[in-house]
Amino acid sequence: MNDVAMDAPYRPAALDRAQQGLLGKPIDRYEGPAKVSGAAHYAYEQAPERTAYMAVVTAAIGRGHVTGIDAAAAEALPGVIAVIHGDPRMPTGEGNSRAPATLGSDEIFHYGQGVALVVAETQETARAAARLVEVNYAAQAGRFDAGDVTVERDHKLGFLPAIDKGGFDEALAAAEIVFDRTYSTPIHFPAALEPHATTAWWEGERLIVRSSNQVIGSAAATIATALGIDKDRVRVLAPYVGGGFGGKTGVGPEVVFAAIAAEKVGRPVKVALTRRQTAYMVHHRSPTQQRMRIACDADGNISAMAHESVAYQNDDSGFLEPVPFGTLPLYAGKARRFRTDLARIDLPATGAVRAPGEAIGTFAVECAMDELAEQLGLDPIELRRRNEPSVDPTTGKRFSTRRLLDCYDEGARRFGWDQRAATPGSRREGEWLIGMGMAAALRGNFTVQAEAEVTLEADGRATLRTDMTDIGTGTYTILAQTAGEMLGLPVSAIDVMIGDSDLPPSAGSGGSFGAGSACAAVALACEDILAELALRMNAAPEDLTLLDGQVTAGGRTSAIGDLVRGAPITARGKTSPGKESQATSQASHGAQFAEVAVNAVTGEVRVRRMLGVFDIGRVLNEKTARNQIVGGMVWGLAYALSEDAVVDPRNGRFVNPDFGEYHVAVNADVPQIEAHFIEEIDDSANPVGAKGVGELGIAGAGAAIVNAIHNATGVRSYDMPVTLDKLLPSLPPV
Repeated sequence: MNDVAMDAPYRPAALDRAQQGLLGKPIDRYEGPAKVSGAAHYAYEQAPERTAYMAVVTAAIGRGHVTGIDAAAAEALPGVIAVIHGDPRMPTGEGNSRAPATLGSDEIFHYGQGVALVVAETQETARAAARLVEVNYAAQAGRFDAGDVTVERDHKLGFLPAIDKGGFDEALAAAEIVFDRTYSTPIHFPAALEPHATTAWWEGERLIVRSSNQVIGSAAATIATALGIDKDRVRVLAPYVGGGFGGKTGVGPEVVFAAIAAEKVGRPVKVALTRRQTAYMVHHRSPTQQRMRIACDADGNISAMAHESVAYQNDDSGFLEPVPFGTLPLYAGKARRFRTDLARIDLPATGAVRAPGEAIGTFAVECAMDELAEQLGLDPIELRRRNEPSVDPTTGKRFSTRRLLDCYDEGARRFGWDQRAATPGSRREGEWLIGMGMAAALRGNFTVQAEAEVTLEADGRATLRTDMTDIGTGTYTILAQTAGEMLGLPVSAIDVMIGDSDLPPSAGSGGSFGAGSACAAVALACEDILAELALRMNAAPEDLTLLDGQVTAGGRTSAIGDLVRGAPITARGKTSPGKESQATSQASHGAQFAEVAVNAVTGEVRVRRMLGVFDIGRVLNEKTARNQIVGGMVWGLAYALSEDAVVDPRNGRFVNPDFGEYHVAVNADVPQIEAHFIEEIDDSANPVGAKGVGELGIAGAGAAIVNAIHNATGVRSYDMPVTLDKLLPSLPPV
């Protein structure tokens, strides 16, 4: 195995030669034909024979206990196979995050919690029978109003410890100018196109789960723990996943429900959560309160910065929204204070949603920087430029690569930032007020352990295997491009096998680390294959020329299949973080720009155009990278203007748990969007030099829009989203 821990910058030499010319090119999606033709099968499809259907009965109170369940009417319905409740393995939260003593108990932790299962011959029968199950409760008072809960400062949850350095209070007291504002963000749902679905069946003692899941290696372990069996008895399949956005990183309760039901009825069982059930049984993003304090001199040189937040959640799952994560390395300032406190509330589980930390933290820090710039009489880009650090201001580590200033400059040039009116509310087109805004974008970069196996077959084709997933991000394509670039093969000669927990373990899709880590493992496996081919050509690996399945060295050319000599060549690559990962501060960067029009009569906001320039290390595929960035920018637009999960404080119900009332951005909301890249290969990040892209696009996008709204109207909103009711009272007269 070619095992490379990132103890020093490293890059396979074959990637520099780029003989096949695949990496970075906007190659069409490898799996595209399968998806558009219907040949790509998702979690709820391609079920074994005799598959039964399951529906989940959910709690109708927000806190309390189940005192009894009467399933007689449901069991009498023709086609019903079983009604299941009271199994001690039934989860009460995502991934069995509750303490074991509460699993399968009668305690209700939140509205919509699963309390019983109905298995039937058809989906319609299962859902009809679920409505006939009578559940009796003893309700109790719950903590449903975020304004009435107690904040815990010394909690043990989350991966981001509190940071306090440089004498913040003293620096604040000594500063010429002190900025102090509080912002809020609401609950966000990670509602993907494909519903959360599972098909489960038992093959002897082994459980097979076809699930809509982003990280199937850890999913197998979680499922095994929930069922009390060994991990090697669980196989998870997820060859195609129709979006996840963080909501499918964990194991939802429906997965364990389906496994239990399949075991009890002795048949395969499938389940797909309804949209309303998804709001309750899939984790959401915590609502937050965020206080930004910035101390600086009259020239805008920052001496102290604090980003202090409160996130609201129910359980002790270990995850706590890392609100200031993107703020940590963003701007200079010797004195620094960052912390996220916890307030417990009786709502469904919280967890990682696309760009945890940065997606909502950038609203506070980037809107604060915009307001501070106005207060100082500075252009917003100039304030940022004056506070660009030379090293990570929180850790003191050197940056691996950082092209943020170039992103500002290129973005401003392309967008026409010099046409921005410095005085808010001064540009009009009839009853429309026009404004421009910008914000920085940052997403921390991680290398995680990943493995891949590559086999050069006797016919000259290559097959690569890893349990990595593709949630619409382009995994199939970039893995094929990496192998093709290394081995001198066209993508048409590469077979990609992913989405099976029996394959070599990878990073999974999440955290924006999947592409760099998995592609690096593939490249390292191919490096070993190249060494073997060089031996067979009696040449050094660096002397090989590989193009379109032909290997040339020393004036001799051979078809790559002929060198295999009938016995496939198999190699395995593994990458993991190391000393270089620990010694450097790594992130992807960008600059977001937006132009809006706000109607002075109605308060309606129309985003006219958005543009971003991004530094993501090596661009593996220009088309899929841009697709990811644009998708993130669209989501930032929705966060700024419409997404808001509203809780009824009387009972903990969501008022809008579906797409009818939870307003994501649709085509009519989305303007012209441009995404451009400044490429600098980051050899400190991973062997392929790529940094995270999937979550970068959402960071700062919403803040740029909010800043543009202020530039258009002179009105600032500190509570997201910026809906027209928040604008109308303060809009200038027509």
